[in-house]
Amino acid sequence: MSENEKKVPTVVVKRLPRYYRYLGELLKQDIKRISSNALSVKMNVTASQIRQDFNYFGGFGQQGYGYNVEHLYNEIGDILGLNDGDTTVIVGAGNLGRALASHDTFEKRGFKLVGIFDNDINIIGTKINGIEFLNSHRVDIGILTVPKAAVMKTAEKLVNCGVKGLMNFSYTELKFDKDVAVENVHLSDPLMTLSYKIKQNQN
Repeated sequence: MSENEKKVPTVVVKRLPRYYRYLGELLKQDIKRISSNALSVKMNVTASQIRQDFNYFGGFGQQGYGYNVEHLYNEIGDILGLNDGDTTVIVGAGNLGRALASHDTFEKRGFKLVGIFDNDINIIGTKINGIEFLNSHRVDIGILTVPKAAVMKTAEKLVNCGVKGLMNFSYTELKFDKDVAVENVHLSDPLMTLSYKIKQNQN
């Protein structure tokens, strides 16, 4: 990663998956190119902001032409690492863990779900030694859907086994000093944001 990419604001990075999803829809419609103005209408982001976002990674557009949809889609996929074939495990096979495991997002976005683990033998049917599995398989991302009290210990075990990134659904803020990427996901946050918007619309 270049020095310039290291300084990309988090808010820009969080927009990249939205661009990627929308460009994928354009490809399905056999649309070959799109202008920043047309993209801004669909994304609810100004054309100027779109150009600034893409300039962090080299621009991609052509004056008077706009963006080649397939090229931009592939470039954003590369930036997001979606073509790297990251392997993923889920730790915590409760309702949320099983729902995530059955979702088709993993395969569609280039992730390979290679295991789901839980300490409850009645949930998974057979006892699986998760640490032994991690030590013998390359696992890039761990998805944590364990109780709050168990998340830190579980995360440390995953990191010690070479996991490079953690998605934490355990309603607590997980942080690492090591070079480990962490995304803390609080499912209630979008609901609270939606509640705010409803209240504003009523004023």
